[in-house]
Parts: sequence; C-alpha cells; structure tokens
Amino acid sequence: MLKAINVTKRFGELKAVNDLSFEVQQGQVFGIAGPNGAGKSTVFNLITGVYKYEGNIEFNGRDITGMPPYRIAKAGIARTFQIPQTFPSLNVQKSISVGSRFGASGGLDLAYVDEVIRFVELEQERSKNTGLLTLLGKKKLMIGASLATKPKILMLDEPMAGCNATEIKSLMELIAKINQELGITIIIIEHFMKVLTELTEILLIIESGRKICQDEPAKVTNDPKVIECYLGDPNAERA
Repeated sequence: MLKAINVTKRFGELKAVNDLSFEVQQGQVFGIAGPNGAGKSTVFNLITGVYKYEGNIEFNGRDITGMPPYRIAKAGIARTFQIPQTFPSLNVQKSISVGSRFGASGGLDLAYVDEVIRFVELEQERSKNTGLLTLLGKKKLMIGASLATKPKILMLDEPMAGCNATEIKSLMELIAKINQELGITIIIIEHFMKVLTELTEILLIIESGRKICQDEPAKVTNDPKVIECYLGDPNAERA
C-alpha cells in the first residue's frame, strides 16, 4: 500500500534519512521506533510531502514523490504531530470540520464530522473551545480531524507523549478501534515499546536514518542489533 524506495534526506552534510526502504501493507498497524534523533519524524515529513528527498515513495501503486502536502492528504494520507496542533479559538466541531473541508477529497461532510466526533468520544466537548481541552482531549481532537479527511492511512507521531497510564490505555483502544472498525492502515511512531509490541504487526527500527531491523515486534525486541541500538554494545569495555 505504501512503499519507500531508497529514500534519503540530507540537511547539509547530515543524512537524516539514509537509503531507507520499507513497505506497509493495507490494513496493518505498522510501527516505527528508534533512539532520539534517529530520523523517525523526518520519515513522516517525507511521506507527507513536507520535505523534498532523494528516492521514491509510492502510495497504492502511484508515485507520490514531490507531491505537495495538500495533494497527499487528499490522496488519502493523514497525520498527527507530537505536540497537539489545534485552533484554540474554534470549538471541537468546527475544528474537526476543518479536516473535512480542506483534507477530504469530497469536501465538507457534516454528517461524517458528527460520526467522527462520536467515534473519538468527544460528544460532551463538541461545543468546547479546543484550547480548553485536556491533553487527552487535544490528542483525540487531532486524531478526529485527521479521520475527517477520510484517510486510507493514518500516521501517528508519538501519540502517547506526555500521557499517563490511563490516557495511554484510552489512546491505544482508540487506535485499535480505528484500525479494526474503520479498516484504516496505521503507521505509528512511539517511544513506549510496550505500546508498539501490543498494537503493531510489523515494527521497523531505525538509527541515524538507516534501517536496523524490521519484523514482528516479538522478534524485533529480541534482536541483538536492536538491543545495542537502544542500550549500547553489551560487549563493549566499560570504564
């Protein structure tokens, strides 16, 4: 469904993403993890057209390399950000309507906006200004606005960041419901390995923009290269 082929992104002399290739199948929950600065969010920015890059990215058999973000969104790829992005002066309903109006290929669909509000469980906050929402409410709002674009792929950039255990459980349940009930393919970046091992079917580990390992979560977390990537070489001499 989504294929990255030898993708490289340079910032001056730095290769933030270095000859990276991977493929996401339709209906999967696909995880991306790695140390801080590994290039995870940069990968999201390449897929969604924020940055130009070397290599190619294909979506549903179509080359989307070089497409601007709005065209990629209308093609069916939506995303959220690490820090919740909201319109503080708008209420929940109007904010989610923005996603429908500008992101969906068919334009504003108020009936679907109502469905999304119910789906992400923000009915009680429908008329509340988004600046007054809790952190969990803002994260659900971002997800709701993304769903309002009627995506085929939903990309979640560290959705659990800053959340407590109860909030993490709520978001995990919502993400699983999006995948299972709506049939939307999920690509998720996350630092909490427990979240990734429970949610994902395939897990990609990157370091310094390069693929370290890609496999089922149980195999990835036991891979010596992954352990070294996160914890350092266990055979290295200690001072």
